[in-house]
Amino acid sequence: MRISRRHMLQAGVLGTSLSLSNFLRLQAEEGKPDSGRSAILVFLGGGPAHQDTFDLKPKAPSEYRGLFSPIQTAVPGVEICEHMPRLAKRADQYALIRGITHSLADHGLGTRYVMTGNLPTPVVDYPMFGSIVSHEYPSKQDLPSFVSIDRPVEGPGYLGAEYGPLSTGEKPRFGQPFRVRGITLDDGLTVQKYNLRRRLRDDIDTAFKGYESLDDAVRGLNRFSEQAYQIISSTRSRNAFDLSLETDREVDRFGRHEFGQSAMLATRLIEAGVRFVTVLLEGWDTHQDNFNTLGRELLPSFDQSLSAMLDRLGERGLLESTSILVTGEFGRTPKINGNAGRDHWSRAMCALLAGGAVRPGQVIGSTNDKAEGPVGTGFSPDDLAATFLQNIGVDPKKEFAANVGRPITVIRNGSPIPGALS
Repeated sequence: MRISRRHMLQAGVLGTSLSLSNFLRLQAEEGKPDSGRSAILVFLGGGPAHQDTFDLKPKAPSEYRGLFSPIQTAVPGVEICEHMPRLAKRADQYALIRGITHSLADHGLGTRYVMTGNLPTPVVDYPMFGSIVSHEYPSKQDLPSFVSIDRPVEGPGYLGAEYGPLSTGEKPRFGQPFRVRGITLDDGLTVQKYNLRRRLRDDIDTAFKGYESLDDAVRGLNRFSEQAYQIISSTRSRNAFDLSLETDREVDRFGRHEFGQSAMLATRLIEAGVRFVTVLLEGWDTHQDNFNTLGRELLPSFDQSLSAMLDRLGERGLLESTSILVTGEFGRTPKINGNAGRDHWSRAMCALLAGGAVRPGQVIGSTNDKAEGPVGTGFSPDDLAATFLQNIGVDPKKEFAANVGRPITVIRNGSPIPGALS
């Protein structure tokens, strides 16, 4: 029986290089211009209560306004929640978008809508923002273009798996070694030993060279495995993921908690040259005990770590080239339920934009006196997506070839929010 190279690959002969190369296929498309731009998406999974964070309603009846009080920010007339004092002092560094509205109060569908800027449909699988940026602006050959800390929020859609994120597989935790799947060389595997495996792989490539013409996917593995090798053997790439290189001062600034470590890692990756990083802060699905969960846990860590991210990017001259979007999949009900919580509510939500061409120190849009819905027509997730992508340097009306038999516009129905960008 003749053994094909595909069988050898399935048997795992290529080891570490094959697992990493699955994340890297076709990421570095030759001839792409270097935009010099990057982006961070902070996804607040579960759906944060807009009226308990950036859109408080202190004059509403008690069953609507909740337990939190507003505080004045650095921008006259702009108030946010009392549990975010650091962000209040930095309100001149970001813009708030209030009155975002849609109709998908389901976690899965809402996430897909907000993370792609296109209404979900069974006909087209739309790519999330990071995959679009990875397609348009790949990183240097020894860096992944798109990293999702922990797990992917959404997938690459019609662009294909090669533009999906390199997911770390877990969140970094203070005081524990952080191992990145596919980059960290575990179980005694050193770069020297990896080089030996690579040479073995090259021998296998030579032995089965004649068979590669039969299969495009197999034929492309050489290129992807080469990039995998460059990442694994790159000091720059390995150092980017190494949080032990940070000083105690920086660790304290970001916070010795999961989100703080994730935000610090995201900042390091941008500094190293990664194009797009997704950070998750989950737990906002507060059907019960909303105010204790937010006031004691989520808001203090969010306030500390996002402020640290803004400060560090600003100090290192990267805020002008790094677009930041903070959002969840929807908001929460205006009226508090019987369990001191708020339920799903997609008719009103808010988002934060910073960096790049964002015009900071302003609030765009508003909701009514009970935070039930936008005043006027509001903004759609499509509009928010178009704004974010344009700020990164991607034309939201650009067309991509897809496997549905026709070109597809990146953001079909949305337009950049007027006044958000300079």
